[in-house]
Amino acid sequence: MVATGTVINVATVLLGGTLGTVLGNRLPERMRETIMHALGLLTIVIGFQLSLETANVLIVLGSLLLGGLLGELLRIERAIDQVGRWLERRTGAEDASEGEARPDGSPSGATTFSYAFLTASLVFCVGPMTILGSIQDGLTGDYTLLAVKSTMDGFASLAFASTMGPGVIFSALTVLIYQGALTLGAGWADTVLTDPMVAEMTATGGVLMLALGLGLLEIKRIRAGNLLPAIIIAPVIVAVIAWLGI
Repeated sequence: MVATGTVINVATVLLGGTLGTVLGNRLPERMRETIMHALGLLTIVIGFQLSLETANVLIVLGSLLLGGLLGELLRIERAIDQVGRWLERRTGAEDASEGEARPDGSPSGATTFSYAFLTASLVFCVGPMTILGSIQDGLTGDYTLLAVKSTMDGFASLAFASTMGPGVIFSALTVLIYQGALTLGAGWADTVLTDPMVAEMTATGGVLMLALGLGLLEIKRIRAGNLLPAIIIAPVIVAVIAWLGI
């Protein structure tokens, strides 16, 4: 099975990220800061819209609490940062020195490269279009939904990379692995993931996007990476509630 939609999505992220990286170096700092703030505002708007998908905000709350605890125990954000540093060393990408203040709102102690990688990965992989489009592509071969998402992600990666640098380009790896897995396992996912499960996953992911938006606007830096398990826990809670008949 060829995950055509995912291949297209990866290509648009690579193209947009590469163009953004090249063009970004030619933009004045003031212009890049304005673009970053615009992206932060848009991320918050999208996150807010997605968070409204929930039918029970307590499920989202429980998912975030349990996911946050698990993420902190596993130190997921630290692991993502280490992956980012490894990719940065392998590619020779230049970056700001550790501990300096950064215009993109990246957490202290994390490289701009790894922060860009994490932020773009979450933005491109959170949302119903990712899940539903991948399943549709896998079951029927219709990649229309993913083609629309690919176009959006291409422009978004261009904007992100113009201000955050080459770390955005490597979010294509996350798209390839995550969407590719959903497409290849579409039969299983379609059977297991019910509409309520997808809704709560989407809403939980929306809250994570809100966290990213606050960081991009330099309002509050939140370790969104450590909240990632919440997206997996959300459908589990829905399944448990359905099993208990609550």
